[in-house]
Amino acid sequence: MKRSLMARLWPNATALVLFVVFTFPVYWMFATSLKPTGDIIADTPVFLPTDITFDHFRKALDADHFWTLVGNSLTVTVLAVVFSLVIGLLASFALARMRFKGRRGFLLTFMIAQMAPWEVMVIAIYMIVRDADLLNSLIPLTAFYMIMVLPFTILTLRGYVAAVPKELEESAMVDGCTRRQAFVKVIFPLLAPGLMATSLFGFITAWNEFPLVLILNKDAEKQTLPLWLSSFETTFGDDWGATMAAASLFAIPILVLFVYLQRKAVSGLTSGAVKG
Repeated sequence: MKRSLMARLWPNATALVLFVVFTFPVYWMFATSLKPTGDIIADTPVFLPTDITFDHFRKALDADHFWTLVGNSLTVTVLAVVFSLVIGLLASFALARMRFKGRRGFLLTFMIAQMAPWEVMVIAIYMIVRDADLLNSLIPLTAFYMIMVLPFTILTLRGYVAAVPKELEESAMVDGCTRRQAFVKVIFPLLAPGLMATSLFGFITAWNEFPLVLILNKDAEKQTLPLWLSSFETTFGDDWGATMAAASLFAIPILVLFVYLQRKAVSGLTSGAVKG
């Protein structure tokens, strides 16, 4: 009985400790954004704010170009995710279902591209964009963000496509569906969890990306929110209250998207099931 209790206790205790470790920075960020400046710079940390203020949020929302940068970030991020999902879904289906010469080399290329750090190519990317006269434009940001998440999207979706039995597709084609109809009506609904996971990864990657926009877009109205986070400084140093409020606003879309896609991913596991 005691062994059974300990066997259940240790995993739960470990999970609780990990939960606290990983969520405390998020809590501290939101808590700091609601504290008065005196509590933030106090020698003794204030873990539970008693005097709540929204002045830091008002300062962040009233910052120059805030709503313009929100639109820029949403535009480049959503477009990059949508394009990478469309291209990645088609490529992953071809890699999982078709056999052609050079297929393994093609997969190896994507794995190498996924491992390569993008920072080593910043100079080459800058020269390409400069020669194309596209500096201070959202077009190259969208294109390069899509390229950044595309290898992961293809490799991940390939695993989901390969896990779907080919018999489901063949049965649909026997019943009169074309290959395209079988893919849309049978295969595609079963790929919902993979689409949710890859879209979340792509959104986080593009939403948080900093070096490219720093190098390519010097115009303040053509930048994105990651650069905006570094703008809360005063003559006495960083304005930590406004910085934490801005970071909270920056993190909210990710948290909302994660909660929404997590629910959709679970429901998508059975949305395309067929009676076998």
